[in-house]
Amino acid sequence: MQNTRTDYQLALQQLTDSALPTGAFAHSLGFEGYIERDLVTDEASFGRWLDAFIGQQLTYSDGLAIRFLYEGISLVELDEVLTGCLLAREVREASVKMGGRLLEIGGEVFPSPELDAYRTLVTEGRAAGHQPLAFAVVARSLGVPLGEALAAYFFATVTSLTQNAVRAIPLGQNAGQRVLRKAHDAVAAAVDSVPHLSWDDFGAVSPGLEISQMRHERQRARMFMS
Repeated sequence: MQNTRTDYQLALQQLTDSALPTGAFAHSLGFEGYIERDLVTDEASFGRWLDAFIGQQLTYSDGLAIRFLYEGISLVELDEVLTGCLLAREVREASVKMGGRLLEIGGEVFPSPELDAYRTLVTEGRAAGHQPLAFAVVARSLGVPLGEALAAYFFATVTSLTQNAVRAIPLGQNAGQRVLRKAHDAVAAAVDSVPHLSWDDFGAVSPGLEISQMRHERQRARMFMS
């Protein structure tokens, strides 16, 4: 594939399509714990949770991982640090499961030496294979600019979480679309903030969010794996 704008835009649409079989439909990444505690109950409260998730975990963990990979920091080091940053076991495992599927799919439809190298590291047990890093490897190899890669990754995650919230809360389909539209500003702000953060900011996530993610592991009834 040539690295023209049209080519990589089409590739991005495929990589971020909600039908891409990475298993995102099986994860709430913490919001189900808020549902169980009656803190997320409707469109407005889910929107507030989503804004916090975008501004925290997506920005300081996933977004910074993607940026640092684009800047040439060692993939092995980033993979190791990201593993340590994801304190909740379920969320850490979710990142690896979805990352593994993305590596497999990417290897078939968007192969590159960089992606092959990451898959080898994972196969040999020298890396876990996290979702944001797998996405960043594919996106960079396709010539996608960092800002567009961040926007695509963030909004794909937001879309998956909103679709899951539509089922879990539940919300109506129109409510889900309103949530997505309102999330545009939060995603744009996150994309703008990532380039201004430092290595010391990597993994700085709200304790409340992480605690909810940890509690989910022992939640009595649940729809999602995380």
